[in-house]
Amino acid sequence: MFRNNLLKAFFTGIILMVFLYACKEHESLPDSSFDLLQTKILTPSCATTGCHASKSDATYLQHELVLEKSVAFANLINVKSKNANAQADNLVRVKPFDAEASLFLRKLHLFDLRHTSDYGNPMPLGLTKLTVGQVEFIEQWIIAGAPRTGTVADASLLDDQTAQTENFVPLAAPETGKGFQVNLSKFQVAANFEREFFVYKSIGNTADVFVNRFEINMRLNSHHLVVYDFNGDIPALIFPQKGVIRDIRNSDGSLNGVNMLPMGYHVYVIGAQSPYTDFQFPAGVALKVKANAALDFNSHYVNKEPAPIVGEVNVNFHTVAASSVQKEAKTINFANTSITLNPSVRTTLSKTFTVSKSISVITLTSHTHQLGEKFVIKIVGGTRNGEVVYTSTDWHHPQFNKYDPPILLQPGQGLASEITYNNKKSTTVKWGLTSEDEMGIIFGYYTEN
Repeated sequence: MFRNNLLKAFFTGIILMVFLYACKEHESLPDSSFDLLQTKILTPSCATTGCHASKSDATYLQHELVLEKSVAFANLINVKSKNANAQADNLVRVKPFDAEASLFLRKLHLFDLRHTSDYGNPMPLGLTKLTVGQVEFIEQWIIAGAPRTGTVADASLLDDQTAQTENFVPLAAPETGKGFQVNLSKFQVAANFEREFFVYKSIGNTADVFVNRFEINMRLNSHHLVVYDFNGDIPALIFPQKGVIRDIRNSDGSLNGVNMLPMGYHVYVIGAQSPYTDFQFPAGVALKVKANAALDFNSHYVNKEPAPIVGEVNVNFHTVAASSVQKEAKTINFANTSITLNPSVRTTLSKTFTVSKSISVITLTSHTHQLGEKFVIKIVGGTRNGEVVYTSTDWHHPQFNKYDPPILLQPGQGLASEITYNNKKSTTVKWGLTSEDEMGIIFGYYTEN
């Protein structure tokens, strides 16, 4: 009996030791590279409220990307981005074995010239950017096939504290006689604040000129830069003074309605979200800028850090000789002013705009206020009748589409806006100039055929 109990105790001890050893071995197994990516980067820097945490985030319709741990992997691998330029360049969010075709990695690189195409803001917007080592870890994971399990990237890179250095280099101004530069010199963006302002500035041309190329260069954390002209309907009473900064937010974050009034008379000229944008009209096409012109520059910076940051913007207007211009770029400014939005419901409004001459549409973008949820543009008439040629789901920085070949419209044909507004307010909202009103405008460029 004693011997049996002794043997029983012996074997029980052996089994317990094996079990404890197995548990210890299991505990010591390293996390997969993707698990580390999720824990160390995605969860703290990306899957945050208001960004990529859930479908309830205010920006979700813009990107449709949720990076919460239960869905992040499926939402990244071989999934197309909503960014039209990325789609045109055949990029997906993460393409296994191909870092260059992975938009996710490109959005994290801040200063590598391989990644300066206009794919929107570098990420994470307004927060501390990833270190050199963190970006290298992600690149190693993608090059190794971006697996869900397994250790394929050097985990020590995640502890690297080497910052991606901004090293902002101002744009060189165009040569004399070949263009003009306008600068928004260094300005401060307060801690935990979104600063957006307008400033009306002279271009510097004393004679009519033709612009065929725009360059825009910005410091980090810029949400966008948009340059506007004014249509002829703007009242003299609200026409802005040159050189005066008009912030649309007061220091407490509330909106300044007076400074926003001129927005109702804007005509889109050019815009950018990426730190560097280089837009050029097709060969032989240029925009005429009249002598002594001034334009309204709209800069928007996001700062989610506990300390102030500095913003800065350079814009180059590259000109060509009038003799080289075969077609003049003209502005599309199709506005629906018949807007009535009942309270607490979604409303979709459509408006058709026809043309009286044969034209070729080069670019399209859109403008609404804060209730604008989805902006669709369709072709009206002809063999492409009903075709959707533009979709944007972010009123703050709408999609900017370039068309090559251009969209050909014959007399009697045109474009239709189909805009979905989500009026969560308890009051009816109508067309108007303030941020509490609404708008629906197609902006763009075309040439006459």
